[in-house]
Amino acid sequence: MKVTYQTCCGVDVHKSFLVATIVKTTGGIEPSYQKKRFSTFNNSILEFKQWLLDNDCHDVCMESTGKYWVPVFNLLEDEINVVIANPKWVKAVKGNKDDAKDSKWIGDLFRLGLVKGSYIPCKKVRILREYTRYRYKLVSCRSSEKNRYQNALTVCNVALDSVVSDIFGKSSTSIIDYLLEQSGTSINHQEIASKLLRSLKSKEDAVIESVEGYQMTDAQKYRMRLVRAHMDYITAEINDVNKMIENMISSNPDFENAVQFLCTIPGVKRASAITIISEIGTDMSQFSSSKRLCCWAGLTPGSNESAGKKKSVRITRAGVYLKPALVQCAHAAVKSDKSPYYKKKYESLVKRRGKKRAIIAIAVFLASVIVYFRARTARACTDFPEVIVLAQSDYSFGRHAYAFPYFNGLFVIFVNCRPYLVLRHFENFGYEFPAPCERLFFEVVTERKASQHFKECTMS
Repeated sequence: MKVTYQTCCGVDVHKSFLVATIVKTTGGIEPSYQKKRFSTFNNSILEFKQWLLDNDCHDVCMESTGKYWVPVFNLLEDEINVVIANPKWVKAVKGNKDDAKDSKWIGDLFRLGLVKGSYIPCKKVRILREYTRYRYKLVSCRSSEKNRYQNALTVCNVALDSVVSDIFGKSSTSIIDYLLEQSGTSINHQEIASKLLRSLKSKEDAVIESVEGYQMTDAQKYRMRLVRAHMDYITAEINDVNKMIENMISSNPDFENAVQFLCTIPGVKRASAITIISEIGTDMSQFSSSKRLCCWAGLTPGSNESAGKKKSVRITRAGVYLKPALVQCAHAAVKSDKSPYYKKKYESLVKRRGKKRAIIAIAVFLASVIVYFRARTARACTDFPEVIVLAQSDYSFGRHAYAFPYFNGLFVIFVNCRPYLVLRHFENFGYEFPAPCERLFFEVVTERKASQHFKECTMS
């Protein structure tokens, strides 16, 4: 095997200490080892850093064990290349492992280039990610409390959710407050009717019938008040987190520009755009291709094949936070009238693959849009076809393009400076453009001569 790092260090990190092994390959294949143990206090981590620099070691690899690696990473990242590896890539053989052996094993694997590093964004993105993930947890917690509150109504023989569309609307909330204030089980029909607003006034009889004869004890009322208070508290926390996130976005021009760009994609709103930026950052060089991003987001099937038989084609569990955001954007994109391409594509996929796989396919399309346009800004288009056709449309010309040659490339249509669709194989549309086009222009991303990529043809 080829030695990738002549001098590197493998680190086994724990909560209270870390064990580091410097691996040096001075001549031949056989390396030399230096082992040392440090605590995870800041002063000790700085001593570890100085020990690395004294030994001319600028490449470090360690497992992503919980959050224990984060303090070490924070103090090393400015001067040392730190690779955070998934534990499954550096797992040692059972029965022959301890802290010292683990660090040596990690160092040996890293020295030979056998360790895949995980994507770790810059500190600003990591801080933004902490807030967006915390918001995700708060929203999930509030949803759980809402379900608990609604179940409490069902147990108390209140079927209001069968009549109203939103049990937490103004009218429903007023009615539930009225029921909680009552000492008995009798209700005043006129009092209930006076609390109905707008369209619910026409459902007066159904609303009264849904709460007539409710059974609610004092203990149950007290529990519902506690759940309601908790929901209000969580809502206030979510609002505070949203304000902090907006301040972080508005104070950083890179974040704001990236969010505004993502909002131009059909189905992507500001909250989803912020979540996507917090997960993938603003630098697309980390993802050499759209496939890499889709794989990292958990949108691609895992490989589980043995003896020529595929045991599973399910998507992976990766992208716990990014995947739901992209899927949510995909659902919005297929319902958008401003971008009918995604709707038509979804409808065609549903017939063959089903709803779940079709929506995942749309999410993959959106991820491809994000990677391409962010990478195009940074001039990093290594994963896309060499000939890229861009069309600017204002619906002034016709749709037909009989003289346009077939090709396997990336076809993009802009409508009012917004990406209307992204298509990898133009011939899927035959001789007709997806939208009326005013003009076409090419972007050739290749080191070879452009003439080698075109067939002899006539363009009108």
